[in-house]
Amino acid sequence: MGVTVEMGVLAGKGAVVTGGSRGIGRAIVQRLAADGATVVFNFARSVDQAAEVEQGVRDAGGRAHAVQIDLAASEAVDELMACADEYLDSFNILVNNAVLNYAPAPIADTSDEQYDAVMAVNTKTTFRTMRHAARTMRDDGRIINISSLATTRHAAKSGLYAASKGAIEQLTKVAALELGGRGITVNVICPGATETDLLRHHNSEAELEQLAKQTPLGRLGLPNDIADVVALLSSPDGRWLTGQIIHATGGL
Repeated sequence: MGVTVEMGVLAGKGAVVTGGSRGIGRAIVQRLAADGATVVFNFARSVDQAAEVEQGVRDAGGRAHAVQIDLAASEAVDELMACADEYLDSFNILVNNAVLNYAPAPIADTSDEQYDAVMAVNTKTTFRTMRHAARTMRDDGRIINISSLATTRHAAKSGLYAASKGAIEQLTKVAALELGGRGITVNVICPGATETDLLRHHNSEAELEQLAKQTPLGRLGLPNDIADVVALLSSPDGRWLTGQIIHATGGL
């Protein structure tokens, strides 16, 4: 018999997930709620998808609350965390998953406006949610940031995206040192090629098949593969992992 939501390892915990309506974020919200956490997540435009996630979690006996907030807005993080403060009994888990990624372009062709937009969502949002967590998260909490293999598998035209994610990895390392005394762990997950709308938007079917062949496990990742790693890091079993960059790639 499976573990019920009420008896889950995260029962009584409160979680905030950025970008939780689709893809990896959706799977993370569903998994944390299935493990017993109460989850607040934001979405920017995917109203129907967010409602499906919220209702699906409730139908399974869990608790999730969707908030429509575009993280590109200057006050977005304050609004999200205010909603979390109102809805959650405690703040124990933060997952920074939201991402903005322009079409790949050479550095020479990248505008200041594109730079500001990508950094605002990918890097500044992560910094600000982590800062809020550093001030208000309960002891023994968990901060998990989603990065990208673009920081290690460098490719032309990926400079802006890779830079935004590389900054997150450095913030994670420092925050792990600063918050360790309170038992708060801070880690990064770098997904490999994972079946999402974003991956399919930027790759042809032939390219996706080639990526699958490059993994020892012979397939693309699924959002649930990443959500399961988040679940491990969020659980008591993740207590001895901090300051780590974890490549959840199927060996890619």
